[in-house]
Amino acid sequence: MGVSSISYSRTILAIAIIFSVGCSSLPPADFTVQDVGVLDNRKDVELKSITVGYASHDQQGKVEGTHVVPPLWKEALTDALNRSLAFNDTGPVKVNLSVRIVEFDVPAAGFAMRTKVAAIYEIVDRASGNMLFAESISSEGVVPMDYAFMGVIRATESMNRAVRNNIADFIGSLEAADLTKPMYLAE
Repeated sequence: MGVSSISYSRTILAIAIIFSVGCSSLPPADFTVQDVGVLDNRKDVELKSITVGYASHDQQGKVEGTHVVPPLWKEALTDALNRSLAFNDTGPVKVNLSVRIVEFDVPAAGFAMRTKVAAIYEIVDRASGNMLFAESISSEGVVPMDYAFMGVIRATESMNRAVRNNIADFIGSLEAADLTKPMYLAE
């Protein structure tokens, strides 16, 4: 091979890389869980309020999320709960659901991007103050190298998958939970 054919090959390779990167667009932060079915074990309580935020610093692990994470998480959680029909709108007990994000570890670099998230989910009886459900749920979202060439695309998708998995795991735990017996009594 001559110098000109090596130069030509490198130019073609560079153009191919530029076009392959140019064709990949950054996915939006979207935590919406796609496959949510109606729960078999629906709860005879009415959900009045959902809050999602970061836990206090003494409860946090590694948190790299921004101010946009809690509202997106809340929107996706609300959507999943609505589609699951987990709660009864005319239930005799009125409850609040509080979610405190304790870990949001987004990868800085790597071939397979792995995001780790954890949150504490608590359901409280509004009348008595009794804790009906309390669980810390940890999950991961992994995106392999072959998903996209650009690392930022893989990292964003791994974040999306981690939160989706966390919400789906909460829905699964909620279905198995007995909200008629308080876990902790209010003092």
